[in-house]
Amino acid sequence: MTRVIVPVRYPLTTRSKRTFERAMRVAEDDDADLTVLHVNLYQNGHPITRTDLKRVVESEFGRLPNVRYVVRSGFLVEETILDEIAAEDADIVVIGHRQASRWKRLIGRLTRDPDIETFLKNRLDCTVITVGD
Repeated sequence: MTRVIVPVRYPLTTRSKRTFERAMRVAEDDDADLTVLHVNLYQNGHPITRTDLKRVVESEFGRLPNVRYVVRSGFLVEETILDEIAAEDADIVVIGHRQASRWKRLIGRLTRDPDIETFLKNRLDCTVITVGD
């Protein structure tokens, strides 16, 4: 089955809601499972739980089928997201425009060509959908 991952902020921002809505449509169109991912940054010291994440998403969008809620901890959001994509063997990741800019900087440090889609396709066999502002 196809796996879609969507990283979101907590609490949900307007941008996170738009990104999540797009991910829901993609998952629905592809009859895919959806993973909602939040990254607790070690340096922030304000960890949230999977229950917190589920509660806030369901209060905004209602109870959703085929959705998994995941909270990971890390120092860099982008690196933690990449780790989760690899761990779940995700087929599609839906990210916001601002997240894409951060990924370009991170990937630019690793390669000469900071093309996120090509990097993820070559390294993780994953499609990236970017949601604009």
